[in-house]
Amino acid sequence: MSQKAATKKPAKLNWEKVRKTFAAPGAAACVTAVVQDADTGEVLMAGHANIDAVRLMIATRQLALWSTSRKGLWIKGQTSGNTFEVVEIRADCDADAILIRVRGQGPMCHTGARSCFFETVLPSQ
Repeated sequence: MSQKAATKKPAKLNWEKVRKTFAAPGAAACVTAVVQDADTGEVLMAGHANIDAVRLMIATRQLALWSTSRKGLWIKGQTSGNTFEVVEIRADCDADAILIRVRGQGPMCHTGARSCFFETVLPSQ
């Protein structure tokens, strides 16, 4: 990591931009949230996070996202017991997407798979 990156202030998400760009009237303003294993770098899932989910993750260090199907806050492991500790949250260069680095127990996917990305669309050559 460069000295500049190491001394930079924590990024802030641009919620006003997110609201204007992505939120339909009456819908929760969400950013894309990519969840990654903090130790292996494996992408475990992609989802959405609103400001309440981000605040909850900062306060509790537990993975929390906005469920577009349930239209509500979803805390990973609340029903399955497969909890994930948030190690770090990074914002992208436009501050409208986040990378959530986690450590956890059990599978991430509701199918029982470790990662939600197990279906190949285009095989590698």
